Amino acid sequence: MNQLLLPLLLLLVVAVPLVMGTRKQKKQQAAQQEMQNSISAGDRVMTTSGMYGTVADTSSDTTIDIEIAPGVVTTWLRLAVREKVDPTVETEENEASAETEVAGIESASATSSEAPAQESISAEENQTSGAQVAPPLEHGKK
Repeated sequence: MNQLLLPLLLLLVVAVPLVMGTRKQKKQQAAQQEMQNSISAGDRVMTTSGMYGTVADTSSDTTIDIEIAPGVVTTWLRLAVREKVDPTVETEENEASAETEVAGIESASATSSEAPAQESISAEENQTSGAQVAPPLEHGKK
């Protein structure tokens, strides 16, 4: 009996996680297939390469057309679609923060018109603290 216990435990330790992992993988593949089959025109999607776009045409079984910019439509395999993405909708909080920023900018411009000397100093500081642009590379020259 003791001789059979160790191989049985070893088999359980190896087999159970393997079976459970396979089931999980099959569920994920089924969900991915369902998502790719449910894509319709107007959906916002992300491809496996990270490209975002809006589905323009789904008439083919294997390919879809994705509009990546206004007037720019590209053809992709359905399998290249990674996920559907919710369109970005500006909420009331974003609108309120944008209004606050605009009010802050307006008050800052009113303050800067009162002190033109400070404006020239801050402009010089911004120029010196800004990003530096590297000269272009010279390819092929040795």
